[in-house]
Amino acid sequence: MRNQSELAERFDRSRERLHAMASRMLGSVDDAEDAVQETWLRASHADSSGILNVTGWLTTLLARVCLEMLRTRQRRAHAHAEPAEDERAEVESGVPHPEDQFAWAESVGLALLVVLDRLGPAERIAFVLHDLFGLPFEEIAAVVERTPVATKKLASRARHRVRGAPTASREELTQRYAIVERFLAATRAGDAEALLAVLSPGVVRRADPLVLRADAATEVHGAHRVIEETRLHTDRARFARVALVDGVPGAVIAPAGKLRLAIRLKFDGDRITEIDVIADPLRLRALRLAATP
Repeated sequence: MRNQSELAERFDRSRERLHAMASRMLGSVDDAEDAVQETWLRASHADSSGILNVTGWLTTLLARVCLEMLRTRQRRAHAHAEPAEDERAEVESGVPHPEDQFAWAESVGLALLVVLDRLGPAERIAFVLHDLFGLPFEEIAAVVERTPVATKKLASRARHRVRGAPTASREELTQRYAIVERFLAATRAGDAEALLAVLSPGVVRRADPLVLRADAATEVHGAHRVIEETRLHTDRARFARVALVDGVPGAVIAPAGKLRLAIRLKFDGDRITEIDVIADPLRLRALRLAATP
């Protein structure tokens, strides 16, 4: 690069790709924009005269910015272990995220974003850059300050967590994923007949108090009672997506990819026999969650 105008032109041509990378590394459109802006500030104040691969250099700068942001976020999360009051209110009221953020998260995959949010900063950077954008481990290693071999192991661990460890055969998983999809579709539509088709007559619904009205029972028995209650929550079901929950097909409710509830299910053949709605932060953190294949 010989001057700022040429650098600015190259940066503008790379902006869309940089933003796509940052949004997946950070899980937020707004945070991604902040990261891209910070990348430009660092690039514009650096000596780029000897840089041959400007796109690669900008990508490295961006990844380092995102890694710093993820580490800062992790430190804050450890300092404030309990969820914020606005997060508690969101679980209770079902208030949706802004439509543009939700639309973006839906395009990436809500369940995937939930699982990425559980990875360590270096794992997340390694997985996103390699598995989603195809960067070689040699380049990623410079960002996460590991050897290429260690960086490959980071991505491998992240990949294993994203895919999860199913407790059933592929054929059984396919069948159960389909049942969960039918259950969620019927819940969104408030379709009692469709719900009856996927629920066992003696189905049991358990739920954490955090997600219930003050007068609601934490345990409900029977398909008709469960359906009656389920039809009250069609708005919340809008954000539900299939995921692997403790090795079994279930669902996560994650507006804009931020986990609010998890639904753990048990099956008997082609019917759901138990529904466990988990909202308690400690229980949510203890779950093994994975995105669907």
